[in-house]
Order: sequence, then structure tokens, then C-alpha cells
Amino acid sequence: MWLLKRTVSLAVIASVVAIVIFVTMMPAVQEKLSPGRRFRAGGEGPVPVLGAQARIADVPVHLNGVGTARARNTVTVRPQVDGRIISINFKEGQEVKRGDVLARIDPATYQAQLDQAIAKKALDEAQLANAKRDLERYSQLTTLSVAAKTIDTQRALVAQLTAQIKSDEAAIANARAVLDYTTIVAPIDGRTGIRLVDEGNLVRASDAGIVVLTEVRPISAVFTLPQQQLAQVNKALAAGPVTIEALDTDGKVVLDRGVLLVVDNQVDQTTGTVRMKGEFPNASMQLWPGQFVNVRILIDTLKQVVVVPTPAVQRGPSGTFAYVVRPDSTVTLRPITVAMQGETEAVIAKGIDVSEQVVTTGFARLKDGASVVVGAPEGQRPQSAPAPTAAKTDARASIRAACAADMQKFCAEVERSGMRACLQANAARLSEGCKAAAAGAKPREADARKAEGNSVR
Repeated sequence: MWLLKRTVSLAVIASVVAIVIFVTMMPAVQEKLSPGRRFRAGGEGPVPVLGAQARIADVPVHLNGVGTARARNTVTVRPQVDGRIISINFKEGQEVKRGDVLARIDPATYQAQLDQAIAKKALDEAQLANAKRDLERYSQLTTLSVAAKTIDTQRALVAQLTAQIKSDEAAIANARAVLDYTTIVAPIDGRTGIRLVDEGNLVRASDAGIVVLTEVRPISAVFTLPQQQLAQVNKALAAGPVTIEALDTDGKVVLDRGVLLVVDNQVDQTTGTVRMKGEFPNASMQLWPGQFVNVRILIDTLKQVVVVPTPAVQRGPSGTFAYVVRPDSTVTLRPITVAMQGETEAVIAKGIDVSEQVVTTGFARLKDGASVVVGAPEGQRPQSAPAPTAAKTDARASIRAACAADMQKFCAEVERSGMRACLQANAARLSEGCKAAAAGAKPREADARKAEGNSVR
């Protein structure tokens, strides 16, 4: 009886060891014996591929350049008179309109100069009035033998004072203008930057400035294109306004759409490129002065052309070709002429009709006349097939969780290739939880292997 119990115990331990080893080594074994590998080893049957239907579409033709965004107008606001700043009337980053007050300089000195000019004019006007009365009296006394020279002198004095008053008026206008300069206003609509001078500082007309204003709505972009594309751009401009798009640094997100304004009048001989300038509304403020942008120019639109995915276009020693799927699920190698090719789509000028299907993925084993199985698009594949693998994965996961402590305790420093020998050597010391998990998982593993075998067949 004792011998029988020992035999049964050893059998259970051996079974547990076998299951643990199976769970540990299963990923590598499964990789080697996966249906795909066995299928490829046999070299028989149709080739699995993905395909797409050729279609008719209008395809835009773009040219791509790189450049930077620039403010439409940039103004450094400087004081036009010397003085102490008594107030700053803007916030950094504020949107301002033309004529908005930005700062004020102490006007006391300039107000006094204006008052002085006004007083000087009043004095000269009084003198002129007196000179005119004297001239009138002298003119009436000509019969009393008043010297003609005296009359002429008085007439000259009147003219002199009249001119002096005009000079006074000019001095008043100048003093008033200087006084107005003590109120610093925005010369353009724009956005204020970081303040360069604080309130209370003494400023001069020669200083660096108080703040920089930039007009960013609309905003400009200056970019370059190779000189070989200049003729295409000029042709598009001759036909009408040319639409441009500003893209992010990855070239995938459209930040704004605008128009091409001007092409520079000469080519840079050093780089072989020509500069161009476009303008964008920038209503959402996606563009900022100095920002790097990719610019895409729409120069034409190909109407009602045959389009296929770009991966369908292949190249070989004989030129460009594509694999076209026949109705009998075989492929033919078809020479094609590509009119234009982009990152995602290619325009086919010759070789493919709109009703035909082309191969887009799975070219490794393809050849002219090969049988194929065209797979369903991603997201439309059946979900029932992976069920056996999921069951087997759950079984392995439960055993790993229950036996993790044992494997860490007895085989922590053992390589994967030596795990079998390590577990066999420590079979008698495995925990009861590990044994129970292995015993419960054994039927599920068997069912999973059976289901997998049926799916392979």
C-alpha cells in the first residue's frame, strides 16, 4: 500500500512538472509550430494577400516647400520725445488697435513750450495791430507833408509782423505736435510683445523701444521651392489665385489655408531655390511669427483618373508593375504607367481599369499566375478564430501566477533552456497551490490543443 501511494504521488508530481515545463516553453514551441510557419514550410496552397479596388477620383497635384511664418507687419514702438514714462497702458500679449494708447510721457515741459508759443503769437498780433493803425494814420497825413520814407518804413513793419505771426503759428503747431508725442499710441493693429521699459524710467528718442507690435492676423509665410518647379507655379498663377496650405512639422496636420502672394524675382544661385510668399488668415492663431512650417501648394487637379493605393505599385528590372487579381483568384503581373505617386495613393495613366482589384500587401511569395486568397480589411475579420488561443493563454497565465513563487525560489538563476531540469530536480518541493493550478489547467490545455489542431487542419 505504501509503495502504491508513493507511486501515485510521484506520478502527480511528474504531471505537474510536465505542465509547468509546457507552460514555460510553449511560446517558443508555438512560434516554431504555428500554422503560418507550417503552411510556409509546405509551400502549398494559395498565397494570403490584401487587396484594394481601383477607383476613379479627382486628385489634387501639390508642390511642397519649407519656410517660416512671419508677421505681416512688425513695428518697434519707440518714444519720439525725451521724458519720464508716467504710465504704461497695455498688457503684455494684448491685442491692440491702431490708435490705442500704449504709454504716456510726462508732458509738463512740452505743455509749457506750447503755452510759450501761443503767448508769443498773441504778443506779435498786438504789435501788428498797432503797426497797422500807425500806417493808416501816416497814410492820411500825406497832404501834411509826412515823409514818404516814414510811410514805407511803417508798411514794412506791418509786413514783418504779419510774417512773424505766421512763424508763431508754425511754432505753435510744432509745440502741439511735440506735446502729442508724449502720448504713445499703437501705429498698427497687432499684438504686443514683452514690455521693454517699465513705468518711471527716463526714455529718449534714440532708445531701443518700449514694445514690439506684430500683426499676426493675417500672417505671412516665406518658403522656398526648387527652381525646377518655378514654371509650374507661374503657370498656376497665370490661371488664377493659387491656394496654399500650412502644415505642421510632421506634414500631416493642416494648420491654415491661404493664397500665394508673390514669387521672388530671382533664383538663389547658391541653393538653386526661389523664395515665395503666401498669406494666411490665421483666424485660429495656429501660426506664429518665426514658426517653422511646411507649405503645400495646389497647382492643379487631375480630373476623373484611376487611383490605387501606393503600396500596390511595384518596381522591377522591367519597370513599374502591379499584381492584378483575376476572377479565378489568381494574379497577373501587369506593367503599368504611373502619372503621379503620393504617400498614400498613385494615379495610374495606363495598365489598370477601374473595375480591377490590385494586391497591396503580401508580395513575398507572389509571382505571375499564383493563386491568392484576398483577406478582409482590418476591422472586418471574424473574431471567433482566436478563441482556442485565448483559452490556452488563460491556462498558461493561471499556472504562471500559481507557480511563480516556486520558479523564483528554486529556478531564479536558471536559463530558460535549463528550466526543465531544474523543475524535475525540485518536483517534490513544489507548493500545493502550484500543483492544484496545474491539475486544474490540464483539461483546459488539452481542449485548447485539440481546438488548435482542428483549426490547422
